[in-house]
Amino acid sequence: MKQVFFLIGILMGLVAGASGQVKEMLTRKKLPDVEVQTLDGKNVNIADYGKNGKITVINFWATWCGPCKLELNNIAQIYDEWLEDYNVELIAVSIDDSRNTAKVRSFVQAQEWPFEILLDPNQELKRAFNFQMPPFTVLTDQNGYIVHTHMGYKNGDELILEDHIKTLLQAR
Repeated sequence: MKQVFFLIGILMGLVAGASGQVKEMLTRKKLPDVEVQTLDGKNVNIADYGKNGKITVINFWATWCGPCKLELNNIAQIYDEWLEDYNVELIAVSIDDSRNTAKVRSFVQAQEWPFEILLDPNQELKRAFNFQMPPFTVLTDQNGYIVHTHMGYKNGDELILEDHIKTLLQAR
């Protein structure tokens, strides 16, 4: 009789664990199907970045946002190491409006950031992620699933982000 109760307990545990995994799979979100622009004015779909097999960091910023610029400058200092160690890509999406596009271009050229810059002048992508103010960071796994988001910035947050990237690589 004890064996029957033991087996029932094991089965209930397996069912509970499986339903947790199914729930997690159902709640995982991929990058939204939203078009943004390159600095050259070409349209690109942000969802395509989730289809290239790389860990992707999408960082929303604006030219008027001091913490945004500090964060991207700090990441720029270690980005070459991230490329070499993790084969990660960073996409910096400006949410400046269309009147400030020229300002974004000149600012980015002066910074010489080593990552791709995209423009979200109508803030469609910002609305899809439903956040209020930059900086806002999104981390996706190699399959394009959003695994982490972070709002705001303080010195050292880029190292916490790097820890999340390491965890994704270890989970493979």
